[in-house]
Amino acid sequence: MSGTAPDPTASGPGRPDRPDPDERERQKSPRRGMCAAVLTLEAITLALSTPVMIAVADIRPAVALPAGLGVALVCLLAAGTLRSERGYAVGWAVQVAAVALGFLVTTMFFLGAIFALLWGTADRLGRRIERERAEAFARYDAERGEA
Repeated sequence: MSGTAPDPTASGPGRPDRPDPDERERQKSPRRGMCAAVLTLEAITLALSTPVMIAVADIRPAVALPAGLGVALVCLLAAGTLRSERGYAVGWAVQVAAVALGFLVTTMFFLGAIFALLWGTADRLGRRIERERAEAFARYDAERGEA
């Protein structure tokens, strides 16, 4: 025995409550990261569209505030729940709501469509990257096990 106590802050295979760095890297979700980024930027855009609804489109504040800020808040909540598939379903619903804001401000048809396209792309590419990473890690594990 060396007489030194193990470092309680260390991570690795000896610490079941803390995965080793390789395991943490494997658990990162590119899909979640990209989709959360889209939803966060969309929330900012929707929040900034609220004053436009009031000042430019002459929408009553009683309608514009819940519509613009409400959908922006749902964007942020959805971004926080992307660890489950339910979060992605809420994200798709947000895209529908953002496009539907076009009935209040015509420009939102365009902006909502842009964000829906970004969301769909992030979701699709994220799924593909996760699948390819899983395959690469499986190949790496198989090679490491054979050596």
